[in-house]
Amino acid sequence: MRRLLLALALGLAVQAAPALAQCFSDPDTNAEWAAIITGDETATEFSIEGSCCQAEVCGLGCPEEVPPPPPGYGIAVFTAIIVFVLVGFASVFAIKGKSENFFVAGRSLPLWVVTATLASQSIDANALLGNATLSFKYHFWDGACLPIGLGLSLILNAIFLARFINEDHNLTLPDVFGKRYGKLVEVIASTCCITSFIFLLAGNLAGMGVILNYLLFDDTEESLAGAIALSAIIVLIYTVAGGLYSVAYTDCLQAAVGWTGCCVFAFYVIAKEPVSAPPPSIGFPGYIYPDDETCQMYEGVPCTSDETLCCYNEAKWCPSEDDCTLDNGAYPFGDQRVFSDQMTNAHALAPFPNAVMFNWATIFVLAFGNLAALDFQARCMASKTPRIATIGCAIAGCLTFVVGIPWSYLGAMVRVYYGPDSARAAFETDSCQTGLGLPTCALWLPDESAFLKFLVNEVPPGLGAWAMIGIVAASMSTCDGAILAMGTCFSHNIMRNLGSLFKRFEGRLPNISEKNLLLWARIVSIPFAAAAMFIAMFAKPRHSLGVGYLLVVAFDVVLASVVVPLFGAFYTVTPSPLAGLCAVLVGITVRVVLEYTLPKDGYVILPFPGEEFVDYGAAASTAYPAFIDVDSSEHWDPELEQCEAPRFNDWTGVDSLAAPVAGLITFVSVQFMERKGPLFKFDPNGIMAPYMKDFQEDQWKFQQSMRNLTNSWMSELNASARSLNASGRSSLGKSGRSQMSERATAIASLNASSKAADNSDRSGDSPKVGASVHFADDKAGAPSTPELKGGSEDEGFKEFQKVLSEDE
Repeated sequence: MRRLLLALALGLAVQAAPALAQCFSDPDTNAEWAAIITGDETATEFSIEGSCCQAEVCGLGCPEEVPPPPPGYGIAVFTAIIVFVLVGFASVFAIKGKSENFFVAGRSLPLWVVTATLASQSIDANALLGNATLSFKYHFWDGACLPIGLGLSLILNAIFLARFINEDHNLTLPDVFGKRYGKLVEVIASTCCITSFIFLLAGNLAGMGVILNYLLFDDTEESLAGAIALSAIIVLIYTVAGGLYSVAYTDCLQAAVGWTGCCVFAFYVIAKEPVSAPPPSIGFPGYIYPDDETCQMYEGVPCTSDETLCCYNEAKWCPSEDDCTLDNGAYPFGDQRVFSDQMTNAHALAPFPNAVMFNWATIFVLAFGNLAALDFQARCMASKTPRIATIGCAIAGCLTFVVGIPWSYLGAMVRVYYGPDSARAAFETDSCQTGLGLPTCALWLPDESAFLKFLVNEVPPGLGAWAMIGIVAASMSTCDGAILAMGTCFSHNIMRNLGSLFKRFEGRLPNISEKNLLLWARIVSIPFAAAAMFIAMFAKPRHSLGVGYLLVVAFDVVLASVVVPLFGAFYTVTPSPLAGLCAVLVGITVRVVLEYTLPKDGYVILPFPGEEFVDYGAAASTAYPAFIDVDSSEHWDPELEQCEAPRFNDWTGVDSLAAPVAGLITFVSVQFMERKGPLFKFDPNGIMAPYMKDFQEDQWKFQQSMRNLTNSWMSELNASARSLNASGRSSLGKSGRSQMSERATAIASLNASSKAADNSDRSGDSPKVGASVHFADDKAGAPSTPELKGGSEDEGFKEFQKVLSEDE
């Protein structure tokens, strides 16, 4: 019987790789199989020309090879890249040498640009390629948690932070920390943000490199490094040249081309693909069906060893070697596009493990960690108004859901063509798994390029190329934003403060000013891009979790350290510098300690009970699996020949959730203890003293002068209103009413213009966030100092407006 199965498998192999002499790591197991296959009990190895271990041992055909992509795909994608780069270079002329134009696009971006750039940063290679790859290798929610987490972060930003970030009038996110917590916290937060973005950039360079490697290179591990390097150089050049203007307007073009391609492709495939998920396995000669329903579906026949069982109908499905319909028996009960309880039931994917804890942790890390994303908040700062920043975040979050989540549905469709039941499937011969009932050939080896091969070979050519351009566009839009953010943050927030933190550097470092800030931002972008490139090359972007794992690592860093004091900066009346520092340090410490103390085996799966949560082991037996039609004495007995393997034991995700909780408790505790005064008295000019940078000081002084002018005019209007009440409105001539109306309009304009400064905290010298200026009536008639109250106009001004309206 074994000979028959092997002969059939060998005859059906379309294109086989050379057989390996050693198919098992254990020499005794290899010798045992050699004796069975060759018929020579003294044989210690075997080699059949034109075959493979999978065919010799598993009785399955060698994996079919997929032809390389036609040159047209590579030409189309690279042409699109050139167009994106040219648009980036064209925006250089919009900078005009001004750092504010380079960093925050002159704070002039309208709603459609803000929305496009925010969504472009969110919809990256991770949300598309990483998402589809994870849903292909595992299941729907393993991929969908990426776009869900990214989209939620934008919606949360719209609700809690976007308007404050825009009103705070900063160049970078760490400016928020310097203004409220001092230079030390600013530098630590900047370091955490830059570290985060190095990993974010690495993940997107890896994603872009995977596509270029498949289309333009040999699609090997060796050529992948060159493809990643090419990706880094392309994005670095136009980002450093044009700054946020370059990023913003190339993002818009990339969004127009990329989003449409990604959406059209996803919805077309979902609507047109005849099979949405692998059906129950039809099997192969000698395959026993698991139930009557599957037996009737494929018109099974009574088995030879036990006629009460139903087996594969060889006469119907495989009358000859040239006319044979079969698969690998990998899905006895079929697969599903989505398991509705995957996020609530650890056993939802049985007999396969479910990383339910890690998936929830991923959503949480991305949703809250992204609130400290340098690129997201840079676009909020660049928005023309706080309202635009808020609405742009909300719309971009919804767009992330619309574009990203449909790609999670594609994983099941790719499994139809490249999954474990396909002719292209590869298995690790030297593997067993008790839950699957397989003594050998238990571990499926997913093709890391399966999704790209699906684009090339299983969908219309133009649509596949368009989708690839969309992935590259999404990757480029995030890469350029990350590079710009890191260069800006380091030059503006770290280099400027090193002299204050380390006296030995004082006077030895370049003097960073508004005049040379743009130059230094461009210079320091290069080493950060290089660091991310090397991480992408050597961090094995083709590991089990794909490029999406680097995305989770990126925002895990800032969630542990930066997010809690960021909320504290805007949601406490007087943020404590000590509370901010302690929250950052405690969060980092807890995260690092748990990283090296919690059990982690690399599979991100908790040790739930059940056989599906036991890892794969080395080959356990030469016996048959229980679903093969042979005498029961020849079936594998796991009790006698055990598959020795450990239970999965990886607590990744617990540390990601514990660190911000520890930071929050610390911040609230210190803030509470300092409610009546600081616990320690710091140098008012030292590194723990909140401060403003030059451009913030200039703006604050300008706003103060507008307030003083407004106070003076308000006093005049208050006096006129009182006089008008006393003498009657008829005593005020038409020209007088017109003059007062113009003055009132000017005051309203000045009050609105000064709102940004009013919403910025300057260590008690300027109004707090969320407050508005109330101009009090000075009894002596002199200009008064603004005081904080709930309204924006005083009672005299309201009365004047009422009288003026009645008189008209």
